[in-house]
Amino acid sequence: MHDQAPLLSVRNLTVSFPSLHASVPAVRNVTFDVGKEKVGIIGESGSGKSTTGRALMRLLPKSTRITADRLDFQGEAVLSLSDRRMREIRGHSMAMILQDPKYSLNPVMTVGEQIAETVILHEKLSRKLARERTLQMLESVHIRDPQRVMGLYPHEVSGGMGQRIMISMMLITKPALIIADEPTSALDVSVRQQVLSVLDELVTANDMGLVFISHDLNLVRSFCDRVIIMYAGRVVEELAASELDNATHPYTRGLLEALPSLTHPKDRLAVLKRDPTWVEA
Repeated sequence: MHDQAPLLSVRNLTVSFPSLHASVPAVRNVTFDVGKEKVGIIGESGSGKSTTGRALMRLLPKSTRITADRLDFQGEAVLSLSDRRMREIRGHSMAMILQDPKYSLNPVMTVGEQIAETVILHEKLSRKLARERTLQMLESVHIRDPQRVMGLYPHEVSGGMGQRIMISMMLITKPALIIADEPTSALDVSVRQQVLSVLDELVTANDMGLVFISHDLNLVRSFCDRVIIMYAGRVVEELAASELDNATHPYTRGLLEALPSLTHPKDRLAVLKRDPTWVEA
């Protein structure tokens, strides 16, 4: 996969949520590594992909039970770190881009203040230097007139610009690993492509690792290097994005066959037939 040690190494990650009568596992025995590459995690709603992403950053409620034989990020055992050390890592070495910037940005702070605050907090920069870095960062995500945009409040920017602001906020400290949870699903198709190319550009230029969580198989196929397919809390298949058409698991095959195609139009798309044994496998 890659020559150097992976940035992130996960072995048998299991995440359970407490319910009234028992503990319900949402993620079961998930194992994967991520290096300086783009890894897609694909699955339907409820497959455990977002829960996996949040578990990596310890962003789940305190009552959640997270166990793993190994969950190492840059050589540190994430599950045994203090809350304080975890806060230092979060937003500095490991960052998360969420689905809808409207809910992630502070409505009462200007865009510029919010991005600058990240570097002031993590890198102890002066306000003047933080402001310069913010301007550079907004330029690097292709925002025209960054000087003007810095003075805007989140409700004054469009969805696509909001998501680029979110990306600049998460990448300003040059983290080693980014976890992007459906970062383009709230955007329309034309803007989606722009945001993805910005993300791709920054990840490549800064030699980062990216975990890209999505339910969109075609998008991940074109954007990522490798794909992990999850079903009912488990990893059912893992392969290079370019090899996706050679997938062997019936669930992955079912997802592929359910995709519309312009080159091979079908009268009726296939309906995924599920097998109870996939959960036990």
